[in-house]
Amino acid sequence: MDIKVTTLAGKSAGSLSLSDTVFGLEPRADLIQRVVLWQLAKKQQGTHQSKGRADIARTGAKMYKQKGTGRARHSSARAPQFRGGGKAHGPVARSHETAIPKKVRALGLRHALSAKAKSSDLIIVDDLKATDAKTKTLLSQFSGLGLENALVIGGAEIDGNFKNAAANIPHVDVLPVQGINVYDILRRNKLVLSKAAVEALEERFK
Repeated sequence: MDIKVTTLAGKSAGSLSLSDTVFGLEPRADLIQRVVLWQLAKKQQGTHQSKGRADIARTGAKMYKQKGTGRARHSSARAPQFRGGGKAHGPVARSHETAIPKKVRALGLRHALSAKAKSSDLIIVDDLKATDAKTKTLLSQFSGLGLENALVIGGAEIDGNFKNAAANIPHVDVLPVQGINVYDILRRNKLVLSKAAVEALEERFK
């Protein structure tokens, strides 16, 4: 499939032929959802921890004698029903990460890229370079391209001026091509790829 290439200034820079195996697939919501859930699960810290009865520092002596008091039988003051006791079935530190095959992850990324291309939310820019790190200048260029909520993907390295200028723009994320992922693609309305990013992605999925 062919797509028009533009400059940051909004001028035409020719066209580019995109690989159908990367940008021309029929998007599958189930694959994309599976990869997103995997990403979010892996992102969870899992550091929540409460103290169980074994973690409470209290005397080990029996609270009161077994018989003759008319009260229920109790052995330890560390039990959950007592004030200051341990929490029953509380959260413990653990990893929320799930397993997913690499091929499924790669396929999910291709389907996410294809979904953006199919919905005409994909914009190809010839180069992501800024002459100075001025947010105001870059913001006006983005407005000319109709970008208010976008993920911008550059080549292996992002131009320093462009990165600094885009840092203060809300709802705009800038990543190198090796950082591209399904979740970030879906959470932004537009996907902006540089020509270098397109070449790297097509080479990656050969």
